[in-house]
Amino acid sequence: MAQNGNSSPSIPETMKAWTIEGKTGFDNLKFNPKAPVPEPSDYEVLVKFHAASLNYRDLIIPKGQYPFPCATSINPLSDGSGTIIKVGPKVTRFHAGDKVCTLFNQTHLSTALTPYNLASGLGGSVNGTLRQYGTFNENGLVPMPSNLSFNQAATLSCAGVTAWNALYGVASQQIKPGDWVLTQGTGGVSIFALQFAKAAGAKVIATTSSAAKAEVLKKLGADHVFNYNETKNWGEEAKRISGTGVDFVIEVGGPTTLGQSLKAVKIGGIINIIGFVGGSSEGPGFMEILSNLCTVRGILVGSRDLFENMNRAIESSDIKPVVDEKIFSIDSAKEAYEYMWAQKHFGKVVISIE
Repeated sequence: MAQNGNSSPSIPETMKAWTIEGKTGFDNLKFNPKAPVPEPSDYEVLVKFHAASLNYRDLIIPKGQYPFPCATSINPLSDGSGTIIKVGPKVTRFHAGDKVCTLFNQTHLSTALTPYNLASGLGGSVNGTLRQYGTFNENGLVPMPSNLSFNQAATLSCAGVTAWNALYGVASQQIKPGDWVLTQGTGGVSIFALQFAKAAGAKVIATTSSAAKAEVLKKLGADHVFNYNETKNWGEEAKRISGTGVDFVIEVGGPTTLGQSLKAVKIGGIINIIGFVGGSSEGPGFMEILSNLCTVRGILVGSRDLFENMNRAIESSDIKPVVDEKIFSIDSAKEAYEYMWAQKHFGKVVISIE
């Protein structure tokens, strides 16, 4: 057993870890029960992970459908929470024993995203969190919110920060009391956006596919909920309810739902393009987008500054992330992928790592 030199518990030489070894499906997920535990360099820390969570991005990477470059033979997942058990000799931001969450793009500390930042995405370009231990530059972590469990905190890195960016990422147009927000579905980003919007004093219109999910959305604070299988023109209905249209749209469906989002948004409002879970078929044309006189904004998660601001709000408002009732073990991680792909989840799918 290797010792870490920081008066913390002994560190094993091997660990359980998953890698992605191809781009043809979930069979490319490979489990290694005896992967080597990495050693932190001067400015790195060693994190013992306690939990990780899945995002839609993680499902499409092993299927070869992710639109950004990905490395081969890489540890998947961007979201994780854990405890620092060893620090490099030049680390100043953290100490052994600190509880932390991972930053999605490891070099995206503030301001706008750059190509350099984009190349530092965990679980895509850089080894991610689906392993028992990982080394990270001290700048690629944030302190974990004190009011959350490890399972809850493991949901923040991608979905939480993305939702926060959608509502607070434009300095001149941040959410305020009385604003209207339109969310789509019951995935992680949409539910976080609902929670953050209600904490800000805004009103939320949500869409979903079932009466059962609608009831849960209402319990979380949604002011109006549409079943999009029954109300096909939910965009027009959202504009009618809000008066002049909604201020923010959390667009996760993609081209298949963008037309309705354009009908819902007010003049000068923001449609945040986040995902395409409804498919990538052709959507609205140029003139339809232009004629709605709104901002259509593509975002990819957010900076460390946004993450830290979000965590302060989570603590002050005691916001609890919605975690799916079924928790998976690291040994059964492939089942978690299949479970989420089958859309059996509500909220975030979490993998416990011990």
